[in-house]
Amino acid sequence: MAQTENKMLVLGALAGVAGVSLAVVCYQGFKSRQTGSWMMLDPRSTKGQAAGTMFVDGPGVAGSQADVLERLEALIHCVSDLKDEIKALKNALPTLQAQVTEKLRGDSAAGGPLHRTIPTRRKRAAGTATGVRTGSRSSEEAESEGGYITALTDSEEEDLSDAEQTDEEEHVDKLSALLQQVDSLHRGSESDKRESLRILLEHTEEFGQTSTFLWRLIRAYSDIHDISSTMEEKKTHAESGKKIGEDAVKLNPTCAESHQWYAIICGIMADYDTMQNKIKNGYIFKDHLDKAIELKPHDPFSYYLLGRWCYAVAQLSWIERKVAATLFGEPPSATIEDALKNFLKVEEIQPGYSKTNYVFLAKCYKDLGQQGNARKMCEAASSMSTTSKEDEEAQKELDLLWPLLDI
Repeated sequence: MAQTENKMLVLGALAGVAGVSLAVVCYQGFKSRQTGSWMMLDPRSTKGQAAGTMFVDGPGVAGSQADVLERLEALIHCVSDLKDEIKALKNALPTLQAQVTEKLRGDSAAGGPLHRTIPTRRKRAAGTATGVRTGSRSSEEAESEGGYITALTDSEEEDLSDAEQTDEEEHVDKLSALLQQVDSLHRGSESDKRESLRILLEHTEEFGQTSTFLWRLIRAYSDIHDISSTMEEKKTHAESGKKIGEDAVKLNPTCAESHQWYAIICGIMADYDTMQNKIKNGYIFKDHLDKAIELKPHDPFSYYLLGRWCYAVAQLSWIERKVAATLFGEPPSATIEDALKNFLKVEEIQPGYSKTNYVFLAKCYKDLGQQGNARKMCEAASSMSTTSKEDEEAQKELDLLWPLLDI
């Protein structure tokens, strides 16, 4: 529509310019050649015939020259008006779309003809078919049927509205039940986690535009990455999860969980990338984790992840920092104190959050030379049962850490 309007505006402007030029040329020619020959359109040509030409010679045309001049001046005036109209049209075009939209909204709110287009046509079609079957009717019968059609149309609109509302409620209920199912599977065994991913992929077409669905799909890819046995499988699941994460944060930038799990999958991808992409993913991880904390400041999991990031950055080697500085201008910056602060925040929000959090608290205290606090955290970690693969890894770290604290 915009292209057509612009094309019409350009053609109108060109026509206006051409008309002005033609009028000026004719007028100047008239003034400079009052005794010469003239050619003009014959105004008398009618009934679709082509306009002819009339030649008038100089000496005997004194009476008609004033008439020609008057016509030319009128032409110039009309062209001037045309230019003003084109200018007004050009100024009105930018607001035309908004005006049309407002008009359509007004018609829809008022229950105007546009609002009833589809139901009315459907009823009229039914009425027409009935008329064919029963034969011709009187004008009174037709008028009565018309009133009946209108009543049916209004009723059908209410039925359609109720049906749409019912469909929407069923859609929400189905999604809610699905999410509860995959949340339960996420906490289960390895086979449960695989089943969770299968179910989510099966319903992607139906719910793939919902952020609560997408972040669970990222989580499922992360789960399958962790339990996969080969490096190729792990990388494939990490890449698939990262792609879903990109879509999720674009779809709903205000969903904290989408940012959180996108950050996690970017951190996972660091294991399979070049040094350049590894550092890049580290920045992405931090940015989206900060956003998750901003949107949901009382989620202990986000602080735990941020503590892990700070601890890893604090352990960066000199060469890794130089690469980061060369590629990005400023390397990631974090200290052991930053990591400790985040791990303590986890305990503040949810005491006894996890065995792994206690282990990292112990490691931070050890690196800071606070042996007593480090032993307390190790004791707290030892008192917690081992129920997951992550707990098993934490216990291995704990077994290595204890001897270092006795020195």
